[in-house]
Amino acid sequence: MKWVTYEAGDGVRTGVLDGGSVRGLAAGTTLEGLLASGGLTEAGEDAWRAPAEVRELAEVRLLAPLRRPPSVRDGLCFLDHLRGCYRALGRDVELAEVWSRSPAFYFANADAIVGPYDDVPISPGSTMFDLELELGAVIGRGGRDLHPDRAEEHIAGFTLYNDWTARDHQVVDMAQGIGMAKSKDSAITLGPALVTVDELEPYRRDGRLMLELSATVNGEELTRGTLAQMDWTFGELLAYISRGTDLTPGAVIGSGTVPGGCLLEHVDTPGLADFKRWLRAGDVVSLSGVGLGETRQTVTQGIDVIPLRADG
Repeated sequence: MKWVTYEAGDGVRTGVLDGGSVRGLAAGTTLEGLLASGGLTEAGEDAWRAPAEVRELAEVRLLAPLRRPPSVRDGLCFLDHLRGCYRALGRDVELAEVWSRSPAFYFANADAIVGPYDDVPISPGSTMFDLELELGAVIGRGGRDLHPDRAEEHIAGFTLYNDWTARDHQVVDMAQGIGMAKSKDSAITLGPALVTVDELEPYRRDGRLMLELSATVNGEELTRGTLAQMDWTFGELLAYISRGTDLTPGAVIGSGTVPGGCLLEHVDTPGLADFKRWLRAGDVVSLSGVGLGETRQTVTQGIDVIPLRADG
């Protein structure tokens, strides 16, 4: 099933896509609640059998399928993305051995989630605003200390994930050395739907999903890749994340960026500030994935920075 959260003039609703229409559930039903209760499958059957309403897709505004998940983590499962960033920065692309020991991840801002067609303001003060093409896994069944061979069984479904990033702020975050902060704080796109695992089985080969993902800026393709390029699988990522802690239903886990799926990897100037392709107000960014749908968002001007102190 393809689950969506939508607004049609009388409040936020949850439903399933049926071609060009949405079969909605009763008001007050949320995907977060269905995942927490374990009732997603039963609710989907209800939506098909006896929906509370049926709306034409063209009449509704799709929101992020999960508007406020209990947690969001973002991994780094495509090491060629990291090599591409290092190359653009003039660094040695030979990765340290630590990157082959475990998949890296950081805690992201669950309060910054936006919908698949929402405008996205540039982070305050940023002049090097960027996108990141990713796939988000949504936890359906909670667990702890998961085994990498079975951890994917805890995934309810997948959604497109855009990890908007202010690269100039990221320079500061990295210098401070305690993790991603204001560079990753302004927006995370999820959507257009939460596509359940069974819906994506036709794209599985040798036990692994081989979905193709792509990103465009102003209609020009930036990159195209597949999950076959992952150095760390979702099973390995979830097993690592769940060591000594609980993964809860509704939690969102990002795959990390598909190689070439951010502007930083395409920097071709001596300095980052000289690069002319950073996102500007009016740019249109779109992510798409086979079986997942497409996001389409316009970048808008952000606000000026409010000084922390009177002396600047």
